[in-house]
Amino acid sequence: MNEESESRRCSRCKQYLPCTAFASNKSMRDGLQAYCRECAAEYYRQRQEAKGRKVRVKVPVPPGHKRCPQCEEVKPHSEWERNKTTSDGWASYCRVCRAERNRISYFKRKYGLTPVELDALITAQRDICCICLAASAEHVDHCHETGRVRGVLCFSCNAALGQFKDRPDVIRRAAAYVEGIAWKPTLVAPGVYQLPS
Repeated sequence: MNEESESRRCSRCKQYLPCTAFASNKSMRDGLQAYCRECAAEYYRQRQEAKGRKVRVKVPVPPGHKRCPQCEEVKPHSEWERNKTTSDGWASYCRVCRAERNRISYFKRKYGLTPVELDALITAQRDICCICLAASAEHVDHCHETGRVRGVLCFSCNAALGQFKDRPDVIRRAAAYVEGIAWKPTLVAPGVYQLPS
């Protein structure tokens, strides 16, 4: 009689297993699930796969470590950022994968570019800045009014366009100035200048 109370039959695999092999279920008469933990996990996996979803395989992880679902590597806690809102107190992804996910999310949100589209844009420019034709293209340039992506520039050229506030007339005057065509505007009225032709 004592043996019967300490073991239970699984409705799925039909084996007699100790009660610790069953999860709790308050709606059942004896307070335990009908399926053992292994059968319940297998049943859940089959139902999710039938819906077209993927269930992560549970991997044993040593203490002080965590498995990253993106790179699928087990890494020590030193390679994770803290997150008080999670059950274990650590971020969902390791630092490297989290940085990559944030980068992809930023380009999609800000410019509407996927990683493939961004790589294609850089490849089309032969990885060279469109303005100086010297430095490598690393910064996405876009029109601040329309949001349209114009190309990929080096840091200096992208910053220069920002300093000139994307005004073509100012950029042309700057080019003329650099080429040695010095001009001095004539004051016509307070705050109104006449530019030389």
